[in-house]
Amino acid sequence: MAKIKFIEADGKEHEVEAQAGQSVMQAAMDNLVPGIVAECGGFASCATCHGYVDEAWLKKLPPPDSAEEGMISCAYHVQSNSRLTCQIKVTPALDGLVVRLPLSQTSE
Repeated sequence: MAKIKFIEADGKEHEVEAQAGQSVMQAAMDNLVPGIVAECGGFASCATCHGYVDEAWLKKLPPPDSAEEGMISCAYHVQSNSRLTCQIKVTPALDGLVVRLPLSQTSE
């Protein structure tokens, strides 16, 4: 198990437990984290699971592949630390991962 902290654009935090092997997106969906919509079900084809990986964690993740990079380029409010959470697999090494959610994915 790894704990992942999601921070909404308004600062509200959600800490969830994630199973090794599942995606960060699935951990958010399983725990009803607002702002992770996942319209495509995790196939890197919609960017509704876009998040900002905390800078301290970026080097601990494999780089995005070309499909993820292409979809990120279509997302709103892209930053240098933007990732699709559906493409990040949970491992024990990601215990403590912090993902911030863009303003464009607020539920209001």
